[in-house]
Amino acid sequence: MGAGVTGTGTAWHLAGQGHKVLLADPLLARPIPSKPADRDLNGSTASLGVLMGHAFRRSSGRAWRLRQRSMTLWPSWVEQLNHPESPLQLETPLIQLASDAEEAQRMQQLADSRPDSGLQFITNKKLEQADPPWPQAGHGAMLSKRDGRIDPLQLLRALRRSLVEHNIELRATEVVELLRQSSSDRSQWRLLTADGGIDDFDVVVICSALGSTKLLQSLGHQRPMDAVLGQVLELQLNKPAKPWSGWPAVLTCGGINLIPQGQNRLWIGATLEPGVTADPAAQETMKRLNDLAPAWLEDSQLLGQWHGLRARPRERPAPLLEELEPGLLLASGHYRNGVLLTPATAEWVGQHVDQQSITSP
Repeated sequence: MGAGVTGTGTAWHLAGQGHKVLLADPLLARPIPSKPADRDLNGSTASLGVLMGHAFRRSSGRAWRLRQRSMTLWPSWVEQLNHPESPLQLETPLIQLASDAEEAQRMQQLADSRPDSGLQFITNKKLEQADPPWPQAGHGAMLSKRDGRIDPLQLLRALRRSLVEHNIELRATEVVELLRQSSSDRSQWRLLTADGGIDDFDVVVICSALGSTKLLQSLGHQRPMDAVLGQVLELQLNKPAKPWSGWPAVLTCGGINLIPQGQNRLWIGATLEPGVTADPAAQETMKRLNDLAPAWLEDSQLLGQWHGLRARPRERPAPLLEELEPGLLLASGHYRNGVLLTPATAEWVGQHVDQQSITSP
């Protein structure tokens, strides 16, 4: 497994089903930071945690079903994980600004086609007056009352606290090799870890993002993934404002998310950059919001920045949810939707683990 949100959430779900679980990842040795910072961040700790499930344009197919299932499960996940030591909540709503008349028309059609989904199209004349004012694309916006975000760092803290409660074995080490056992062995898989550990398991779940490829290659499974870097900026407004009056939890403009963070602070992200090296020019383009940035945003001061890597499957749709062999499950390559799809991914894994338990001798 992996210790990002998807791997940790899957381990928590499996333990809740009564399974004995080992979660192995060198990242477990690191404390969860109080806020993102640009040093060796993985996809989860660098994520903005945006949950865009109901406002998804498609209305059929696997991607749609996974989003719908996750959005159904998230409230119960938050209720179970919320604790005074690790408070957790869903922050809503999410608002998408239409970039042109054609997109506005699509938004209107989408809202009309899903009357019970919490979607509502708002014409430009009826847009709420906000302080500071929103970017003005001039074509209206779509309000998604049930979409929004969850703080990934708070989520990881809540999950880790609950893992301890479930007596899940946490091992801060890397899995260096995965071996098939002989047909006479009850346990089908042997894990060799960097700390010298040798462990046998009935089922192995790989949730290691870009690290998944190396483990699978030695077994003859080719699942290449490409790194896509995303940069995020933390900005300080220069003008005093009311506490984000009229702002949603997430405001999306031209594919860029703006997220209020306390008084007069804003997170803005994220870029889509191939490879593992951040491009300074991409920061400037993002901050300009494709030339729609209001004056207050252009005048804001940079407080901090960070970036993380997403794993995008090559020539396959994201995410990779596959039973590659009996007892070998792949749940990785979520690209930009690792946090969003964690509950549905964990449920998929749990169903396959239960099926494996039924069919094993």
